[in-house]
Amino acid sequence: MSTILNESVKVHNHNIRNRIVFQPMEGCDSEFSGGIGELTRRRYLRFAKSGAGIIWFEATAVSGEGRANPRQLYINEKTVESFRSLVAEMKQVSLEENGFEPVIIVQLTYSGRFSKPNGTPEPIVAYRNELWEKGKENQPYIIATDDYCRTVSEKYSIAAKLAMEAGFDGIDVKCCHGYLFDEFLSAYERDGIYGGSLENRTRLYFECIDAVKNAVEDRMFVTTRLNACDCFPYPYGFGVDKNNNIDLTETKQIIKKLVEKGMEIIDITLGNPYLIPHINRPCTNAPEDGNIGLERIYKVTKELKSSFPDVKIVSSGLTFPGEAAMEYAEKLINENVCDFAGFGRMTFAYPEFYKDYLKNGRLERSKVCLKCSKCTELMRSGTVAGCPIRDSEVYMPYYKEFVLKK
Repeated sequence: MSTILNESVKVHNHNIRNRIVFQPMEGCDSEFSGGIGELTRRRYLRFAKSGAGIIWFEATAVSGEGRANPRQLYINEKTVESFRSLVAEMKQVSLEENGFEPVIIVQLTYSGRFSKPNGTPEPIVAYRNELWEKGKENQPYIIATDDYCRTVSEKYSIAAKLAMEAGFDGIDVKCCHGYLFDEFLSAYERDGIYGGSLENRTRLYFECIDAVKNAVEDRMFVTTRLNACDCFPYPYGFGVDKNNNIDLTETKQIIKKLVEKGMEIIDITLGNPYLIPHINRPCTNAPEDGNIGLERIYKVTKELKSSFPDVKIVSSGLTFPGEAAMEYAEKLINENVCDFAGFGRMTFAYPEFYKDYLKNGRLERSKVCLKCSKCTELMRSGTVAGCPIRDSEVYMPYYKEFVLKK
């Protein structure tokens, strides 16, 4: 069928074959070394068959201490071959199935406050945060000193070189959802060169972007998944004013700087799934109607796209409309709210949704994501993440053992 979603878009000299983006969704299913696990491979080969123009690889740690859990992907000298093998296989599978290779981006991350490399909290934080730490005051918090921060860019440089060796097309320097760089954006009261002014609060983020850009060849591009706003009350969150209303003033200053650094595509998100998951993933069992969350994402993304019309924007939260998700995605692109339609939870539940839409003009009700948050429940319980409803043969046993029994 003819749809704006099937139009190609050029980004960093890559001809993206359509406007569908499979967003970075953690499966927590790597080997303990950080290499590609059996379920990781299964998941990404299903994604490769989907026909999506961009497959945005999930959060991949740049250091052992920065892993969010013991099964988070971690690219290093010992695991890079497993990444290279999977990326090559994904491109081959898509070429055979769809007639083209998708653009594959890897999201490099440092978990910071949410680091659990050994399965228990080992938070490395930008500053002590009373809101986030309520009830967790006795965790072993380590504040990242200025001297330590100066070492982080080298970790990103090394990981970027390995990502290039693995065959990825682009690198996302992750700055969202409360992870280290995003937390620094709200370090208003931190002393030293990484706190206080916006220049200081973005210093580590930009240092690592520069390190990645300097580490890779021109054939690779650098992008970011950016929290437009944290939706926490001031001074604990970024992108809000002192009356706790969303204020994108500083967000726009950051994007202006990213554009000056040559960034052509940015993946926009908001909120923090650890504390307020319904903000970036509107769902059916949330304290607010999911349509309110969808409208919030719409307004934020539209304001940023209007301010930066030449930047290719990926929108988030598009799983919530369910059977109407594709029509809603078309609406956003037609209204110039975004350039790419990003899907997260839907990819777990229904990876072939785009092909079905092109073939049948609709999505199958019996396959769409139910927005029930069971995939998140699996992740929070410390096991692998996937859809226990639509992919029940694989993931329901984990749900019964690690969620229902608890």
